[in-house]
Amino acid sequence: MAEEVDVVVIGLGPGGEDAAGRLAEAGLAVVGVEARLVGGECPYYACVPTKMMLRAADLLAEGRRIPGMAGDSSVRPDWSPVAARIRDEATDGWNDKTAADRLTGKGVTLVRGRGRITAPREVTAAGRTFRARRGILVNIGTEPSEPPIDGLAGTPFWTNREAVRAERAPGSLLVLGGGVVGVEMAQSFARFGTEVTIVEMADRLLSSDEPESSELIAKVFRNEGITVRTRAKVTGVRHHDDAFTLELGGGGGDGSGGGGERLTGERLLVATGRHSDLAGLGIGAAGLDEGAKTIPVDGDMLAADGLWAIGDVTGKGQFTHMSMYQSAIAVRDILGEAGPQAAYRAVPRVTFTDPEIGAVGLTEAQARDQNLPVRTGYAPIPESARGWIHKAGNEGFIKLVEQTEQGILIGATAAGPYGGEILGALAVAVHAEVPVAVLRDMIYAYPTFHRTIETAVAALNE
Repeated sequence: MAEEVDVVVIGLGPGGEDAAGRLAEAGLAVVGVEARLVGGECPYYACVPTKMMLRAADLLAEGRRIPGMAGDSSVRPDWSPVAARIRDEATDGWNDKTAADRLTGKGVTLVRGRGRITAPREVTAAGRTFRARRGILVNIGTEPSEPPIDGLAGTPFWTNREAVRAERAPGSLLVLGGGVVGVEMAQSFARFGTEVTIVEMADRLLSSDEPESSELIAKVFRNEGITVRTRAKVTGVRHHDDAFTLELGGGGGDGSGGGGERLTGERLLVATGRHSDLAGLGIGAAGLDEGAKTIPVDGDMLAADGLWAIGDVTGKGQFTHMSMYQSAIAVRDILGEAGPQAAYRAVPRVTFTDPEIGAVGLTEAQARDQNLPVRTGYAPIPESARGWIHKAGNEGFIKLVEQTEQGILIGATAAGPYGGEILGALAVAVHAEVPVAVLRDMIYAYPTFHRTIETAVAALNE
């Protein structure tokens, strides 16, 4: 017999956990269903532990930039303090129990198991069936994808989950995928003495970002001894004698892909994307397409009658901040409260390499693909006063994309030291549609990295 509740939240990642708690505090009877960890991927395998890794790696790099303090380059830094900190501060049991206790303390009924929609407004999980009077909120997130490469299945390759659990930095690491996860992990391990090779099918790293960002990261990686193979298709994977071998086929026209080449490494990190199991979720029972990659939602996060979706499954960006943003909107709609609908013109994203790559809104290419009238402004960080002062490690730039008919920014990139922090000012400008004329007349503190924005704004007229 079905148990009557107000709302069932399937998936208690950051957005789902937040929504379940808010709805319970509003007086609704809420059931939260989670098969893995309360809090989702972010605190255990993604945002939090990876930034611990990168913080340690960045400290090593900063020390090496000081003349006379680099130390013996033949001695590999000790990885064990990094592993210990991740275990101590982002361990499964402690954080999961704390998060679960926090949620139940707000009145949420926590069900451990995989939730499946079995009828409109009905969810079955752990042998129990719940009928939701107001509806269902979906926040199942994504899982690392395993590409269909011959020989890969069944080998002990890493995803981000295994990488953050590493007890030691391997002697060599092959990274399959040059997106955000791939480049962050590559640089982190390389700075701890691992010999790293990145293999990417596209013609550049960070292919979703501005080409200037890709060129910057590729240059930095070359200088740090990280090998990059772009336009490279992996045709086979072999694991033998505690080592991986990648077989590459058909490189690009410039030969950078290394057609016919074989690469060998102690470990293999697969970072080729993520996916959601919508068929396993049973969205067909709610009238949606189970073969789709994402769940389309309206401005209130409504996907169907009595069904809301937030986070990765909506296809608006696989970011913790996106699920939290959408959570607040969905909660308002479920409670019948007024509020602004979702707006995605200023979605911020940061790749936490050194230098950081912060971006918001549209790239120049995306804007031109939409036939928008645009012009760009570009300013190198090293040519700024703060960049000159900073010296070692000052690589970077500010790039602005202006929609010329309206005279507003529709995209921007802040690459360099503290790029993610500089991005804050640009995200406000894009979101609030601040006129470029206003940005041109602002006062920018001296000497700061963000003052380079002023130079980039001036370059829009050149």
